Amino acid sequence: MRYLLTILLINSVLAFAQERGQAQSDKLPENLTRSLPEKEGVSSQGILDFLNAAALSKNEFHSIMILRHGKVVAEGWWNPYRAGLSHTLYSCSKSFTATAIGFSWSEHLLNLSDKVISFFPDQLPATVSPWLAGLTVKDVLMMSDGMEPDPTTVIPAKANWIREFLATPIVHEPGTTFLYNSMGTYMLSAIVQKVTGKTVLDYLGPRLFDPLGINGIDWETDPHGINTGGWGLRLKTEDMAKFGELFLQKGQWKGKQILPSEWVEQASTLKIIQHPAYSQAKRDSSDWEQGYCYQMWRCRHNAFRGDGAFGQYIIVMPDEDAVIAITSETGNMQDELNLVWKYLLPAFQKGSLPADPGLDTKLKEKLASLSLDPEKKSDLESMEATLNDKVFLLDSNSKKMKSAIFHFEKGICTLTIKTDTADYDLKFGSGNWVYGRTTMHGPYLVETAQGNLQHLPPFEIAGSYGWKEDKTLELELRFIQSPHTETIRCRLEGQKLNMELIKSFSPDKGHLIVQGNAGN
Repeated sequence: MRYLLTILLINSVLAFAQERGQAQSDKLPENLTRSLPEKEGVSSQGILDFLNAAALSKNEFHSIMILRHGKVVAEGWWNPYRAGLSHTLYSCSKSFTATAIGFSWSEHLLNLSDKVISFFPDQLPATVSPWLAGLTVKDVLMMSDGMEPDPTTVIPAKANWIREFLATPIVHEPGTTFLYNSMGTYMLSAIVQKVTGKTVLDYLGPRLFDPLGINGIDWETDPHGINTGGWGLRLKTEDMAKFGELFLQKGQWKGKQILPSEWVEQASTLKIIQHPAYSQAKRDSSDWEQGYCYQMWRCRHNAFRGDGAFGQYIIVMPDEDAVIAITSETGNMQDELNLVWKYLLPAFQKGSLPADPGLDTKLKEKLASLSLDPEKKSDLESMEATLNDKVFLLDSNSKKMKSAIFHFEKGICTLTIKTDTADYDLKFGSGNWVYGRTTMHGPYLVETAQGNLQHLPPFEIAGSYGWKEDKTLELELRFIQSPHTETIRCRLEGQKLNMELIKSFSPDKGHLIVQGNAGN
């Protein structure tokens, strides 16, 4: 719920990915060594138990990668998600922004004690309060900006994010009170760009991404070309695991010190307690009450993590010499972590375990079979004639959709949505996934700063459809480089079409009902 209130979710700039027909060659570079679980002291049965429990939970997992002793011992993607696709990190992006601050600090371009206003003397409000004057880079890193409420849901609708942030009242002394503030992370990104002359994305390229073999990435920007910092970075699952491994190895990569070990220590250790007044029992039961670091969270079991909305995790477990990367969509992020602690934590053993070829095969088969079911194929396909090639003129709506046309052919439904400015052809398979790309924006919590979105490349999608017993056509559209899905539910009543668009992350409230009439 915290994320639903505090994180601005804007459409991310996406890298082009391969079509499903090329999936067999859509493999990641073998930059991380693969090994068998038992050889690295990990119980395959424990991983199987986790996967089985995940299937029974209310969480929708999209990918998982487990590293032990620097080697991948298990990896899987729930179809239609796949290894070669990037996946939005949401607030996991913050950990990368903080790392850019770490590099800037190590290169003596800034100090953590530097005042935020010192970087933007031309953006200051008419009156600079003492607390604004005293706000430091360190305060922002540890989410103690002193603002309340979090301004993230307001500022991105404005033209000048820096000016708006500095004009936001500070009601707590900086450094004393924790409050999640994604715009503060944006300011860290702006500071990096100020002192380096490069965006965080470009600055991290030769320092972080290139040495780790991370490529094909992208990051949203504000209207002035500054990376959003607190969200908007997209990486592959293996890239997430590499970043976690870099921190596990205290900044070393393949024997070379990439990131100063002193920074890794600073960035991953407790800096502030979220709710000091909470009872110890309450704090012990939550992975959000273990303390906050520099744009990272402490976890139970002496672990720490990068953490993004809807369950994007980079979990670093020093005691187990392990890293776990997860992408997903969930409304209960603690429940996902509980599954990790219940099933995967005890799977890590000291030393190697006896080889078990049969169990190894069973785990590989399980990982290869992971899937999110498409809409079921039904015996009501005779209903398709009632919709086929009809043009429905839609009533005025917030998405500015003007008309909808359905075309059915050989088990594929093509829905053409026409707006004022574009036509979108969306394809859905009957009982199976059909893959494609679209420039139509998917479901997001906040729709704002539309001017930033016009140059985005297409989004990777997967669609399926089925007929319900009440003769309702249900189209499932997955934006597979994000956690989110949009369900389009259509019912024909005579010449009238009732079309309901439902967001996966808020099905009760996040929907739009559009009505239309058959036209010429």
